Amino acid sequence: MLELSDIHTYYGESHVLQGVSLGVRRGEVVAILGRNGAGKTTLIRSVIGFTPPRRGAVRFKDEDITRWPPYRAVERGMALVPQGRRVFPSLSVVENLSVAQRDGGRFTLARVLELFPRLAERAKSRAGRLSGGEQQMLAIGRALMTNPELLLMDEPTEGLAPLIVREVGRIIAELKREGLSILLVEQNLPMALSVADTVHVLSRGQIVHSGAPSALMANEDVKSRYLGV
Repeated sequence: MLELSDIHTYYGESHVLQGVSLGVRRGEVVAILGRNGAGKTTLIRSVIGFTPPRRGAVRFKDEDITRWPPYRAVERGMALVPQGRRVFPSLSVVENLSVAQRDGGRFTLARVLELFPRLAERAKSRAGRLSGGEQQMLAIGRALMTNPELLLMDEPTEGLAPLIVREVGRIIAELKREGLSILLVEQNLPMALSVADTVHVLSRGQIVHSGAPSALMANEDVKSRYLGV
């Protein structure tokens, strides 16, 4: 579904990602973990096309999309849940969802509201009046309305209460059961390990550990050195 091959991404002369390679298979959840400043958001930006790599390749569904603008990646079947939610505050919940709708897929307005009962209750409310957790649900729902094959999620539990973190984990698990591929950038270790098939730990722009969630959970050195656990 997605393959990154030795990508190097810069901000000006700052060399942020330094030779990152990884893949996401169909129906797989791959989690990217690491401290602040490790390069996790830059990785997402490199995939979607906001900050294309200067070297290396990004392949999506067997096509090289390294230099594609973001809208072409979305048309190809990729969707982003951005860090910080970035909903349209003056639009209602339903309007936020409808503006992203692409017909012909399983994620209709009715299906998304079924996934997020709280959004169904607040359907006519302006997004700017929602709680942080409700806005995060709306951001996820808006991405699903494009009917993607690959969902990029950048820190979806950031700043959320534990109860809402569990709800986000439930949604990711449900999407995984439905066969959606997900690249998840996350700092909440327990949530990430509960849903991921494969975990990569990023430090200073390089992958320093890869493996199954159980292997990371058992590796106290990696957790202490790179995750502060």
